[in-house]
Amino acid sequence: AGEQNPAGGEAWVRATGMSSSTTSGQGDDAPGLVCVVDCVHGMVDALSCVRWNKHQGAVVELSEHGIVVTVEESGCLQAKVYLKTELFAEYDYGAEGRPRFGLSLGLLVDCLNMFTVPGFASPVEIRYPGPDMQLLLRSVGSPDACIHAEIRTRIPDTVAWDYHFEHAGNTPVTFTVKSAILKESIDDLEWPGSSIQIHFHPDPPSVIFKGEGHGDLEIEFSYYANTDLLIAFQCDQELSYRYKYKFLRATTSNVPSSVLKENRGSKVTIGRGGMLKIQHLVSVARLGTQSYHNFAGGAQQPSRIAFIEFFVKPEEED
Repeated sequence: AGEQNPAGGEAWVRATGMSSSTTSGQGDDAPGLVCVVDCVHGMVDALSCVRWNKHQGAVVELSEHGIVVTVEESGCLQAKVYLKTELFAEYDYGAEGRPRFGLSLGLLVDCLNMFTVPGFASPVEIRYPGPDMQLLLRSVGSPDACIHAEIRTRIPDTVAWDYHFEHAGNTPVTFTVKSAILKESIDDLEWPGSSIQIHFHPDPPSVIFKGEGHGDLEIEFSYYANTDLLIAFQCDQELSYRYKYKFLRATTSNVPSSVLKENRGSKVTIGRGGMLKIQHLVSVARLGTQSYHNFAGGAQQPSRIAFIEFFVKPEEED
């Protein structure tokens, strides 16, 4: 079956018996990348975190270090998903330089979802480029059947805006809070068309989120009052910036419930000029394992973690 998407791309999927060819029309030239992920559930979770629009384009960059998926909106919001080579059971990179291509993020997530079965992890091979510059996916773990998927790619329309995140001073202005609490707090601050003020206080150490609309709403995280809630805090100067609510909400609104249940810490940092960086971690461990990493420390296997970063530009002052 084929599916078209306005974000740029077309997906073709078919299921075949194992007697059919498993190379599916690949040309004589060696592909730039062939990799195998043993369980796509974690990859789907990571990519879903940055899918805030139904028809959303993404730019994929390949390198010997892994895969980076970038999405952005209005020059004010950017998100990156880092899939390092350690996340893959196999990673064979033979391309020159760092190939970049655009595709529909929704089609990529939907195609990966077709390889997920509750309680069962089927290895999936990802190959680029195909004979017509497609991204090719196929299941490689079943002895009885094989699923193939092709996603049409495109030349990226624009180069991602240059964010160059730098710390606001000698000491990073940052705090770490449980992911579920951060999402709940941002959801509670919803005022249509409004902006949210984030205010850092070094003494007493605290962070205040303030929403304004037909009234004011403040949510305060006090470091000394509840260290289980505000896991870490670092600030040596008072800072305050405003951010569009719709962009701030996009940093947490699509974090899957499976990630929130694990309730790792999300790290929030304000850089020079008010650039806001929010980092999440998603476990891509094999199905049934309990290894994961969080910003607060503890038992972990960092090699099985996908890193997600959001960058939000502040509103300009009048």
